[in-house]
Amino acid sequence: MSKPICAVVGVGPGNGAAFARKFASEGYDVALLARSSDYLKELEGRIPGAKGFVYDVTNVEKAGEVFRRIKEEMGPVEVLVYNAGSGQFGSIDDTTPEALESAWRVNALGLLACAKQVIPDMRKARAGNIVVIGATASLRGGANFAAFASAKAAQRSLAQSMARHLGPDRIHVSYVIIDGVIDLQRTRERMADKPDDYFLKPDPIAESVFFLTRQPSSAWTFELDLRPFGEKW
Repeated sequence: MSKPICAVVGVGPGNGAAFARKFASEGYDVALLARSSDYLKELEGRIPGAKGFVYDVTNVEKAGEVFRRIKEEMGPVEVLVYNAGSGQFGSIDDTTPEALESAWRVNALGLLACAKQVIPDMRKARAGNIVVIGATASLRGGANFAAFASAKAAQRSLAQSMARHLGPDRIHVSYVIIDGVIDLQRTRERMADKPDDYFLKPDPIAESVFFLTRQPSSAWTFELDLRPFGEKW
């Protein structure tokens, strides 16, 4: 019997890798999507049942090609975790039109392109999960978050529209707001004075994401906030 397929878009060394490990441990084969082929090969060797696919979410014209390959080589995607979410930081004085457009392409347009590739099979099966990894910036525009906040707000609004439209097809769309600093080597080095409980740890985040995909349809969560207890909010 074939395993269910989870596709993680934007597989970095923190949350993305944790999502892949969690779903693999729960019996999924995992499609890993990222820009670096070397990193994907390294991750494939550490996660049983994982297969890497080189993909840049800003190249939306390639979405059909990469997801066709996933379906042909692994099977139809039952869970899509959209973890791509980069963007430049700066005020309106510092933000260029190119920076805003780039952030929007990664966060909103990229989500649209990937979701449209997996929805037909989910709709046919009358089951599926699309989990979008968001940020507090989607709810409020900080002074130095002009491009990132506007792009995340667009992403959240798109996810909410998808949830309303796809719910009757039994496709659960959820949005996870990450409020805090992820526990990575580079963030630890940059914030060496911060205590351990200041940081959000990727594995517990992955546990929460997996939980969303197991909810009964009578009580689906759309929006879930995750933050360490010490984070101001």
